[in-house]
Amino acid sequence: MTTTEAGTRRPRKSTAKKPAVAKKKAPPAAKRAASTNGASAEATAQAERRMHEVDESQEAAERSADTALATPLDLLLSKAGKGGPLRQFVPGMSGVRLAAGFARHPRVVAKRTAGLAYELTRVGLGRSQLAPGEKDRRFAEEGWAKNPALKRTLQSYLALGEAARGLVDDAGLDWGDDQRMRFIVENVVEAAAPSNNPFLNPAVLKRTLDTGGGNLVAGSRRFVKDFATAPRVPSMVEADAFEVGRDIAVTPGAVVLRTDVFELIQYTPQTPKVRAVPMLIVPPTINKYYVIDLAKERSLVEHLVQNGQQVFCISWRNPDVRHADWGLDTYGQAILEAVTACEKITRQKQTSIFGICSGGLIASMVLAHLAEIGEADRVAAYSLAVTVLDQERAGVTSALLSEEAAAASTLASKEKGYLDGRTLAEVFAWLRPNDLIWNYWVNNYLMGHAPKAFDILYWNADPVRMSAAMHRDFMDLAMRNALVKPGASTMLGTKVDLGKITTDSYVVAGIADHLCKWESCYQTTQLFGGDTKFVLSTSGHIAAMVNPPGNPKASFQTAPSGGGKQGSDNPKDTVKWLDRAVKVKGSWWEDWTTWLASRTGEERTAPRTLGNAAYPPQDKAPGTYVHDR
Repeated sequence: MTTTEAGTRRPRKSTAKKPAVAKKKAPPAAKRAASTNGASAEATAQAERRMHEVDESQEAAERSADTALATPLDLLLSKAGKGGPLRQFVPGMSGVRLAAGFARHPRVVAKRTAGLAYELTRVGLGRSQLAPGEKDRRFAEEGWAKNPALKRTLQSYLALGEAARGLVDDAGLDWGDDQRMRFIVENVVEAAAPSNNPFLNPAVLKRTLDTGGGNLVAGSRRFVKDFATAPRVPSMVEADAFEVGRDIAVTPGAVVLRTDVFELIQYTPQTPKVRAVPMLIVPPTINKYYVIDLAKERSLVEHLVQNGQQVFCISWRNPDVRHADWGLDTYGQAILEAVTACEKITRQKQTSIFGICSGGLIASMVLAHLAEIGEADRVAAYSLAVTVLDQERAGVTSALLSEEAAAASTLASKEKGYLDGRTLAEVFAWLRPNDLIWNYWVNNYLMGHAPKAFDILYWNADPVRMSAAMHRDFMDLAMRNALVKPGASTMLGTKVDLGKITTDSYVVAGIADHLCKWESCYQTTQLFGGDTKFVLSTSGHIAAMVNPPGNPKASFQTAPSGGGKQGSDNPKDTVKWLDRAVKVKGSWWEDWTTWLASRTGEERTAPRTLGNAAYPPQDKAPGTYVHDR
């Protein structure tokens, strides 16, 4: 699946040709055969049906779930802290510079206006060839094409939208102003879509006749319910669609360590032998951990234990006003405590670490700390998924960030003691209005349907709060882009230099990720000091993560050598990397487990019990913190 980010049409120079390059096919000689997963024909068929179902609504599902995982989320925090989503629609000086751009290019603007007038004339005469994209499901109803009045309405909308976006291009703004104005224009254009109007949408009109208006009555009830409490956006999943521990987060295991900050879950081995070196998963800090333990056959944790890994996972506590002073050092110390527990339970001197998004950012700082104090060898292998460490031009959220907004938001969370994840979800929804607002506006309120039950949407609707100190620290890192400068940030009293991380690393990004831009994720290969295998998966932010074997559409790209040799496999220019990359069919999960197997020790008999005398099993997985709201 591919998606197009409307707000990122002017990438950095080194990636300006990305759209053209990304679509080209790898030469036949570069293709590899996918590894077999040994599943039965029926299991494969079930997986294909399941993935097809996900693909049908994947754009909405993965984008909504991005709220929790994206490291540029740190930049969104400036909007969530104070003022809510409305602050995003104030153009400020960007609007002034847009007007100045029009004044500097009057002929271009006049030509654009004349072109719009010409196209609208063609629409009126029935000669326009404008049509929505094939994947634009808003206008899939045949009435849009067969009814002359509706067809003209749709074509007029498309012409106006194209002209509005073109005017932003014509203004010749710099990157930041361009991103901000494009964001505002895109929201206005998508809000004006005739599909959002109950008197124009043929599917809504038909359903209203069929139900005698019952759809609008049911939709009105849903509207009142949704907007009564935060986040004041359409619901993307019913509150009772799933139950944690019953439908999702069901991989067997137990809590073997509980502190004020986190619970450590050890999962039950599912193979006779396991790799000696344990794995610790560090999830993001703004949502629950179980995005990596969704339903069976869609759980990354399940895949790991079925491939002989000894898996531990942190489940962060949902902080409240009592925990306002929990900052980066608090979470960094928690990771070290978890690593120590993994070592003692498995009687090993090393652990492999897997960091996800904001969790990966903190874990990277911890690895730099270990390198600084001479304990880098405690980490046998390091993996990162959809994590941005270099936040320069890291998507539209980066463009929306300002020092004024950052200061106001951190002050607001300091006064409250935390940042509410529900507020953040509301802010995020307006970054992807077509998928996260208007799609559900039509489904829930105009059609009167209940939203579909998707596990990742349920996970997304289960946010956690962020402590005021963590909010402050994240904003500081984002504003200064501090991680790219050796010594510009600290972790547990030591200066952070990512170049001192020489542990072999495996870095995953999604080519259609609209928040953690893959080019930004790629910059990690330039920051770390060791060999880094970079893998570019198909799909977007969440589909790149929740990518189980069995999807015939799945593939990924990596260096021709299949490795990540520093200085040869990872050139500075992302376009050069993509030009040389080879396409591999299948899920990166399988490639990753092979990579891990060669770095996590010899096989040994799987332990019969979880924990040990110092870390006795407590509650069964998924533990207790995951249920806190």
